[in-house]
Amino acid sequence: MTAASDVDLVRLTEWTSCGGCAAKWGATALAGMVGELAATADPALLVGLAPFDDAAVYRVSDDVALVSTTDFFPPLVDDPGDFGAVAAANACSDVFAMGGRVVTALNLSAFPERLPLPAIAAILQSAAAVVAEAGGSVAGGHTIRSEEPIFGLAVQGLVHPDRIFTKGGARVGDLLVLSKPLGTGIVLAGGSAADKAGATAGMRTLNRLASEALQALGPATHAVTDVTGFGLLGHAWEMAERAGTRFVFDAVSLPLYPGALAAAEAGTRTGGDPRNREHLAGVVDVGPSVEPALEAICFDPQTSGGLLAAVDAGASARAQAAGFSVVGTVEPGPAAVAVA
Repeated sequence: MTAASDVDLVRLTEWTSCGGCAAKWGATALAGMVGELAATADPALLVGLAPFDDAAVYRVSDDVALVSTTDFFPPLVDDPGDFGAVAAANACSDVFAMGGRVVTALNLSAFPERLPLPAIAAILQSAAAVVAEAGGSVAGGHTIRSEEPIFGLAVQGLVHPDRIFTKGGARVGDLLVLSKPLGTGIVLAGGSAADKAGATAGMRTLNRLASEALQALGPATHAVTDVTGFGLLGHAWEMAERAGTRFVFDAVSLPLYPGALAAAEAGTRTGGDPRNREHLAGVVDVGPSVEPALEAICFDPQTSGGLLAAVDAGASARAQAAGFSVVGTVEPGPAAVAVA
C-alpha cells in the first residue's frame, strides 16, 4: 500500500466527536474565566484581555507591535490536506483581523499514534503552505499523543501600533461589510458533496487580501473582527457592545455558501447553535419576516469565516470592489444586534 493510498483512506471526521470552531467553548462559559485573568500592569500590552480582542498586541517600539494569537480544533473535514489548510487559514485570520501581517507560526499538534504518518505529514505540509501564502513561515511547534486528532497554530504577526484594528470603534452611520459567505457549519453537517467542497474552498481562503483592503481604506475602517465560533451574531454583538451601538443586518443581503440555506431549511443544526443562542439571549432581535433557516445560519458557528468590518459609508464602494458584501448598518444604541 502506497503512502498516497494511506492518505486517501483516512476520513478524519471519523476520528472525532466534533470539529472546527463548533468545538469552541460557549461565550458565556468563557467570559467569567477570561475576566479573572484580565488584570495587567504592563503599558506595552496594547491589546490583551481587558477588553479581549481577536489577538494580543504588544508594543515593541514606536512603530512596531507584535500580534500574537493561537487557534486549534479537531477535524471538520475528512481530507488531511484540507484540514491542515483550513486550520492554518483560521489561525492566521486573527492576525489579519487586527490589521497585521503574518511573520511566523508554530504548529500545535495532537494526534493518535495509530493515525497514518502520511496523513499527519499532509496536514503539516498543507498548513505550512498556507502560512507561506499568508506571508510567514512555520518555525517550529509541539506534538503530543491524543485519542482524537487536534491541530492548529500559534501565529505571530506585526502591525504599526497606531494602525491596529479592534472590535471597538464602530460609529453610527457606518456600513457593515463582510468578506466571506456564511454557513460553513451547516453546510459541512448537512450539505451535498459539492456544497461541502465549496465551503471547504472558502475556509481554505486567507483573509489576507480582505485585511489589506480594509487597511487601504485608512481611517475609514472603524472596527474589525473575524467571524468564527460565535457565529455572525455573536461576533457582531462583541463589536456592538464595545461601541454602544445597534448593529442591524439586512437578512436578504447576507452572502451564503451554496447549499447553506437548503441544509438549514432541512433542519440541519450544529452543536454550537444552542450555545450561541443562549449567550445572545436578550441582546439579539430577529425580525418576524426572517426565515428560521436564515436565522439559524446567523447563529451558526463559522470556521475560517470572513472579516466583518464597520466602515465609513463613503468607503463602502471601495470595500465592495475588494470583494466585501454590504450586509447592514450601525445605528444609535443601546448596544444590540438585529436581523431584519
